Amino acid sequence: MSAALRRITAAERRARLGARHRLAAGHRAATAEEVAESLVALHGTDPATVYLSVAARLRAPGTAEVERALYEDGSLLRLLAMRRTMFVVTAASAPVVYAAAARAVAADERKKLLAYLAEGGGWDAAWLADVETAALAALAERGEATAAALSAAEPRLREQVVVARGKPYEATQNVSSRILRVLAAEGRITRRRPAGSWTSSQYRWAVGDALPEVPAAEARAELVRRWLAAYGPGTEADLKWWTGWTLTHVRKALAATGAEPVTLDEGTGHVLPGDTAPPTDDAPWAALLPALDPTPMGWQRRDWYLPEGPDRAALFDRSGNIGPTVWWHGQVVGGWAQRADGTIAYRVFGDPGAEAAAAIGAAAARLSGWLGDVRVTPRFRTPLERELSA
Repeated sequence: MSAALRRITAAERRARLGARHRLAAGHRAATAEEVAESLVALHGTDPATVYLSVAARLRAPGTAEVERALYEDGSLLRLLAMRRTMFVVTAASAPVVYAAAARAVAADERKKLLAYLAEGGGWDAAWLADVETAALAALAERGEATAAALSAAEPRLREQVVVARGKPYEATQNVSSRILRVLAAEGRITRRRPAGSWTSSQYRWAVGDALPEVPAAEARAELVRRWLAAYGPGTEADLKWWTGWTLTHVRKALAATGAEPVTLDEGTGHVLPGDTAPPTDDAPWAALLPALDPTPMGWQRRDWYLPEGPDRAALFDRSGNIGPTVWWHGQVVGGWAQRADGTIAYRVFGDPGAEAAAAIGAAAARLSGWLGDVRVTPRFRTPLERELSA
């Protein structure tokens, strides 16, 4: 008879977050790289999320540390990777993430781009290759350039395509954004400092450096190992959702890591070999995390840290993107927003107690203190964030 699987409770899973996700005060990081490594990857679709996610986990919160890592040292890089989502990862882990997830995304993006160009303008792969070569040469000559500057240097980037022709939402687009997106997905160009503030989505571009080659199966196994270290225990469904892979790839990668099965409330989960001991540090903590933060976006099933209830829907937009969240001791207990006057407004669902109220208030003051005069509006706005910011 086989031994019964170790059961890991929801409370134990929540206790792991304080240390592994660097949210408890005693586990905060000194550098942006430490934060990114601890979380595997930072969500980068909304530029502000990277800064807010890192600052929430730094001993000395602010934007300078992220600026240094992204734009001075180049120790953090952007990749279009898991689930065709923009992430920020460390330069050291970028080869693994690229081989495990981003390379397939880039190939699919190029295929879509060629179909888009053929249908919209009758342009083929040879035309695209010629435009890309000219654009890369112009970028290398300038060092850095915005999309507008590159389009001025290579006029074919200003060619236009009509999309959804005949539909109510028909639109005309320049091809530049789609071409630059694919070049970035392939790592041939990389985003540099934004044209505006750190919350801006208008970036300068530079020629990218080739990443070392890693075999895909080896990279998938390593990415799963890192995910289990940060997010384990988790289910096959969690990993399939987070990576965007097939179930076959997930199962092969789990087997390659020697992952150990455990029992969770929702069924069978997995941890790294030997990683079944209860957490030794379970000190309570509070945090205000931004929209699309890696912690609430780490699992497909969220009931163990975000209970079902009438308030839950207000934390998500219509596409299922999670908005800014208030956390107490490993559980989402509310949401927050920044008002026009800079005030951090938050709402806690129910009554978590006096200790929680004091800690959440201190977390809001900490956030307000380092934001200063900066105003942050999430790209994906949720009902509660809109209400609180009004």
